[in-house]
Amino acid sequence: MEKRKLGKTDMQVSALGFGGSEIGYQSVAPSTVKKMLNSALDAGVNVIDTAECYVSSEELIGQAVAGRRKEYYLFTKCGHFAGWGQPDWRPPSLLKSIERSLRRLKTDCVDLIQLHSCSEEELKKGDVIEALKRARERGHTRYIGYSGDGRDALYAIECGEFDTLQTSVSLADQEALELTLPLARERNIGVIAKRPIANAAWKSGDRKPADSYAHPYWERLRKLNYDFLHGELSESIAVALRFTLSVPGVHTAIVGTTKPERIHENAAILEAGPLPKDLFEKIRSRWREVADDAWVGET
Repeated sequence: MEKRKLGKTDMQVSALGFGGSEIGYQSVAPSTVKKMLNSALDAGVNVIDTAECYVSSEELIGQAVAGRRKEYYLFTKCGHFAGWGQPDWRPPSLLKSIERSLRRLKTDCVDLIQLHSCSEEELKKGDVIEALKRARERGHTRYIGYSGDGRDALYAIECGEFDTLQTSVSLADQEALELTLPLARERNIGVIAKRPIANAAWKSGDRKPADSYAHPYWERLRKLNYDFLHGELSESIAVALRFTLSVPGVHTAIVGTTKPERIHENAAILEAGPLPKDLFEKIRSRWREVADDAWVGET
């Protein structure tokens, strides 16, 4: 699998990474997670991304592949110690969260700790950034990053304190291509694309997806009405993933799944290489034509 240097870091990351949200929120069986993650590593995936608030995700990852720790880069996030939707930016809480993550993941050090959807207002206070620096000084992480979107993400790049940015990039989420990614490239910030296939929100057709998390993308895609979304699902997902990885400045795309076979399917997609330039530009042109100011980056 293609490897790309993650910005200013020394990490050569696989173009495809594994996202740990689904396995936690959907309570996937440990045996399935073990099979899935080992299969991913065997396929050349070397990035595993999770967060302390993804329910049991960190524990599942630690149980599944701690024995292969030298074969992958391990990313996690902090800021929601008690669970998503309950942010806690106090430095003692952040450091406690990071220490708990290390125990759950069965490792002494992660490769990247990211502030998880922290506001520009909080970032400007400086305490949250200092907490991550302290964790790095203590040897708990090699690099520090920011995960988020919009103006908050822009400030995270502008402040010059972070090694990486994780942000939403997809067919249905292109704000970052103009707002943050050009500056990230200029400053050699590693870019991790989240939600790179827009939750495949179009697969439900004329009915809204069962998961409300995908509703904004479903609504946008109905208006964008890309013709390739009306074909075979596997082919449209291939276009979506290749689009994200063809965006200048994107180094790796984090895809979550609960199905072991999807790892190899997604890896096979990338063998086709970047999206043809004419199709990439067609997707961008349609976005510029249809998108309005309310179509901001989705967390």
